[in-house]
Amino acid sequence: MRVGLTLPSFVRDVDEVLAVAVAAEDAGLDAVFVYDHLFRFAADGSRRPALESTALLGAVAAATHRIQIGPLVTRATVRPHAVTAFTFATAQRLTNGRFIGALGAGDHESRQEQETFGLDFDSVDARLAALTGAVRASRDQGFPVWVGGTFWRVRDIAAAEADGWNRWGGSVELFAEEAAALYAGAARSPFECSWGGLVVIDADDDRAVEKAHRLDPSPGTIVGGPATVAAACAAYADAGAHWVIAGPVDSRNPANAELLADVRSRLQ
Repeated sequence: MRVGLTLPSFVRDVDEVLAVAVAAEDAGLDAVFVYDHLFRFAADGSRRPALESTALLGAVAAATHRIQIGPLVTRATVRPHAVTAFTFATAQRLTNGRFIGALGAGDHESRQEQETFGLDFDSVDARLAALTGAVRASRDQGFPVWVGGTFWRVRDIAAAEADGWNRWGGSVELFAEEAAALYAGAARSPFECSWGGLVVIDADDDRAVEKAHRLDPSPGTIVGGPATVAAACAAYADAGAHWVIAGPVDSRNPANAELLADVRSRLQ
């Protein structure tokens, strides 16, 4: 079982991102991931800042030496397929072989971002065709290409075209059912399934619960100390996950890396 960490992409100061990435590498985690959103909204409706994912990947690559890095996930409709593939190949070179390429089709939450930046928000069929084209253009360059998404047609593309699949959120039971079908139908080998979700973690369960009261995370967030979080992750491992990717709600806190390293040690 490998454990990854999502970086704080929705900040103005890139030093905050790099501090978490370096802490994750120093702690012995397996990978860090950046989000591809062009902007997000805060609870009060204000627009949050964001760091563009490909530029941020370059900064993270330069600041680290061992840990794998990648997007979670690059939208296939933002750039032409050949440009996406070239971006991924460049990231692979910058990281000396530490890159994971992950692609998605976008969903209803992408519409406002796309249209704000002058990009079309196409039909489902067009977006799925773009995803297939981007996977085909990007794969077989020395790094794994994952597909992220929960829609059954996205999962079909993952099984037919990609090296892996990522689900964000969802129960262990649902993940087990979907992962089993993907492993059975995967056209490429090796094929890896991964699960990602929000986490509130602290030194023990009581402190994690106190932190969660302050942060007010969304339903389904894993809350607990390392032992509790490890138990939750182990359930996804038993359900077929090769990776668990934790998205700390307090993503700018570098201390989460050591706590998640403790989780990782309990899963070995």
